[in-house]
Amino acid sequence: MAGDRRKQEPETTAITAGRDSSGALSPALWSSSTWHTDDLDGTHRGAKAVHKSGFYSRYANPTVESFEQSIAELEGAESALAFGSGMGAIASTIFALCSTGDHIVAQRNMYAGTLGFLDGPCKRMGIDVTYVDGRNAAEFAHAVRPGKTILVMAETPTNPHLDVVDLDALGAIKGPFTFVDSTLATPLGQQPLRHGVSLVMHSATKGIAGHNDATLGVVAGEKELIDTIWGYSVLHGATASPFDALNGLRGVRTLGARVRLQSETAQELAEWLSAHPAVKRVNYPGLASHPQHELAKRQMRWFGSILSVELCGGVAESRALTQRLSLVRSAVTLGGPDTLISHSATSTHLSVSPEVKAATGISDSLLRVSVGLEAAHDIIADFEQALQ
Repeated sequence: MAGDRRKQEPETTAITAGRDSSGALSPALWSSSTWHTDDLDGTHRGAKAVHKSGFYSRYANPTVESFEQSIAELEGAESALAFGSGMGAIASTIFALCSTGDHIVAQRNMYAGTLGFLDGPCKRMGIDVTYVDGRNAAEFAHAVRPGKTILVMAETPTNPHLDVVDLDALGAIKGPFTFVDSTLATPLGQQPLRHGVSLVMHSATKGIAGHNDATLGVVAGEKELIDTIWGYSVLHGATASPFDALNGLRGVRTLGARVRLQSETAQELAEWLSAHPAVKRVNYPGLASHPQHELAKRQMRWFGSILSVELCGGVAESRALTQRLSLVRSAVTLGGPDTLISHSATSTHLSVSPEVKAATGISDSLLRVSVGLEAAHDIIADFEQALQ
């Protein structure tokens, strides 16, 4: 069975992963917060166990464990750990591994919430952070301080500019743990652990759950490292809800079909927008015009559902476009069944300084599009009438 599993395509693993021995095709919802034992010795064993369910749901829950196992299998990892959100996963991982006086290397072009955590709580706790340009792989290794750097953090593709980080170069860094936020790609788009990266993280709220009805984060990697993070996570308390984990598992089952269709539609939309006279630039790894297209082809199976577009104008033109769209809706999440559009500079990256926005290409005319499951020609028709 194990030999057959290794030969499976990831889309097949998404269907088979994370199942228990009950034979149920639909996962069970274990809503209990606590389990009883026959005696005090049983309670003692539960309190000492590492990342095992059957004791207390902040420590582990059977439904959440099934979700974790499914992500571990999809990522080719020994273990995975779920959280109440993507930021819960990031915060818990950083504080589990880093202490006062330690050093982190992170790319400058990252999700604003991650930057806010690095610039806020991390600095307040005396954790030093050095920022690099993630498009230049050599900068990560060059910024490492031997004996001080504990964590090297990357995001690929980036939100919202769709920059790509060289995973082979990142995985080759020796000494610190390497960490990749792979939310935009999903486990079916790329698998950072296969490139030597230590930890891969997802805001599973997005493409993995995929229906805008779950708030989840997950980190996957070697069991010993995940168990270390678990030891801190039970104190941090960013626990994944079994209800959300159930919806996350449902999302995993359809992940292959969704990501394939969304990637195909995103490619078609990106090509159409690139040819439109009102559009200055389209950022999508699947376009030959993308500066890192060859790198993306080498390390990604699909290019994903997210693109960003820069109009030949400023925020007024961006606002007007979103007001004229009818099928495409304005919202800040991504990876769901609805095609959504957002203005990063005034929403998801509102807290980012003007200097960092300028350095990472987040202009007033940049719009992020999360392509959904509607027919491609309907999405394009909506943009066509809105851009007239």
